[in-house]
Amino acid sequence: MTGLNALKLDANVVVLGKDRVGKSALTVRFLSRRFIGEYGNIESIYSHNVVMDGRDITFNIWDSPCCQDLSMETSPYEKKVQWANGFVLVYSICDRASFNSVTKLIQSIKDFQGMVMVPMVIVDNKRDLNHRWTVLSEEGRMLTLTIDCQFYVVSAAENYYSVLMVFHGLIDRIWKSKSAIKKQAGIKDIVKSMSAVFARRRTDSL
Repeated sequence: MTGLNALKLDANVVVLGKDRVGKSALTVRFLSRRFIGEYGNIESIYSHNVVMDGRDITFNIWDSPCCQDLSMETSPYEKKVQWANGFVLVYSICDRASFNSVTKLIQSIKDFQGMVMVPMVIVDNKRDLNHRWTVLSEEGRMLTLTIDCQFYVVSAAENYYSVLMVFHGLIDRIWKSKSAIKKQAGIKDIVKSMSAVFARRRTDSL
């Protein structure tokens, strides 16, 4: 793409994690700047247009109500993994099981994607509940080092800007990933064209 189209991006983002880790609160905080603490077990897809660093971004955010094993071929999450350009993986500092679940999610996404790793960020949520922590932030940072992704410590209840940085960070990775794919496709087209030219020359010389 060139011109204005080069500054536009549609990004399909899936928010995953165990129940009650704050996935919907995080999503709605980003979309509306408001904090809403209680949500039903409802699956939603939101569309949101923003301008980030001079780029026109359309977020399509799939807020998943629960976290299951993605390794199962019959899993409803297979569709989400195939649809997504990026993932927000959320755990709560008050829930050790939710941290362990994120570790499993990462491996399951890898299994689906194969050699092509989709961009993702890991979010340590509910920082306002430090007095109830069961997961250290250092554990989250160590986890991100194993998969080369970004890590954010946030409180969706208290701070909009930390939540904003989560989606800013993910969109940068999605942008770079899509740009790299387009570059590779362009190189392949050039190689294919050159091969065709050389093939014609060899034919003409016979």
